[in-house]
Amino acid sequence: MKKLGTKIVLVGIIALCSVLLVSGPALARTEFVSIGTGGTGGIYYPYGGGVAEIWTKHVKGVKAVAEVTGASVENVKLAHKGETVIGEVMGDVAVAGYNGLSKFNGKKHDILSMAIMYPNLLQVVTLKKSGITDIEQVKGKKLSSGSPGSGTNFMAEAVLKALGIPLDSYSDSRLSFTETANALRDGTIDVGFWSVGPGTSSILDLATTHDIHIISFTPEQQKKILAANSEYSAVDLAGGVYNGVDQAVPTIGVWNVMICQASLKEDLVYNLVKALYDNQGYLLKIHPSASYTTAENAVKYSPIPLHPGTIKYLKEKGIAVPANLMP
Repeated sequence: MKKLGTKIVLVGIIALCSVLLVSGPALARTEFVSIGTGGTGGIYYPYGGGVAEIWTKHVKGVKAVAEVTGASVENVKLAHKGETVIGEVMGDVAVAGYNGLSKFNGKKHDILSMAIMYPNLLQVVTLKKSGITDIEQVKGKKLSSGSPGSGTNFMAEAVLKALGIPLDSYSDSRLSFTETANALRDGTIDVGFWSVGPGTSSILDLATTHDIHIISFTPEQQKKILAANSEYSAVDLAGGVYNGVDQAVPTIGVWNVMICQASLKEDLVYNLVKALYDNQGYLLKIHPSASYTTAENAVKYSPIPLHPGTIKYLKEKGIAVPANLMP
C-alpha cells in the first residue's frame, strides 16, 4: 500500500508540473491594462469601467481594470511614469502635458492620443438661496474648483484667470465631485465647479434634495475665455438635464481624450481601439455620452497626435489622418 501511495504522489507531482509548464507561458502572455479614470462621482469612472470590461472580454490576452484617480492632470503623470498605461483626460490637460505647459512645469510627457471620448461642459453650481448669479460674484466666497490634479481644477483656474479673477480672491477647498456636492448641501461652500459630461450623478443627486442654480456665462465672458484657451468652445448645457434647471445654460466646453503611453506596442493599441469602437453599443448602456466615442471624432477633435495603433485602425476604415495628428 505504501508503494502504491508513493506512485500516486509521484504521478500527481508530474501532472502538476506538466500543468505549470503548459500554463506558465500562457499566464505570462496576459497584458494588464490599467485605466486612470477619476472619482466615483463623475462619468470617467463608470465610462472607464465599461471600457475595461470591453477590453477584458474582447481583446485576447488582455486584463483591463479601471483605477480611481485624481483625474486628468494626475492621469497624464501616471501614464507618463508607467503607473497606468491609459488615461482619461480633458483635451486642454492633454495639450499641456504633451507640451510640458502650465501645471507640468516645462516637462513634456510621453503620451499620445488613443481615442476621443465625449465633450465636457463646465458646470458652475450654487444653491438658489445663495443669490449668486454671475461668475464675478465668486470673489470673497468659499468654493471648490475640483480636486487637486483634476481636469476640473485645471479648467476652473484657467477660466477664472481669463476673466481676471485672481486665484487668491476666494477660498478654495479643492474637493472631489461627491465632496463638492456634499459641501454645497451642508453650506460649507458657496459655489462648486464641475467639468464633466452633462447628467453627472453628483449634481443629479444634489438637485433632487436642493434647489440649485447653474451659473451661466455671458457672450462677453465666453469671448474672453476662448481668446485665452484655444481648446475650449462656447456651448449650451441643455435645459431639463437637472431638476429645476429648465432653460439652456450658456457655458464652456472641452473634449475628453483617452491617452496612452507613447511606448505602447502598435498591435496592442490597434486591438484595444478596434474593440472599443466595435462595442460602442455596450458603452452607450453605461452613459449616453459614449455616442461621441467614434472613429470619425478621433480625427476631428484629438488635441494631440494619435498613437500609431489608432492610426492603423483609422486607415483601415478609410479615415484620413491629418499631418498634425501624426506622431
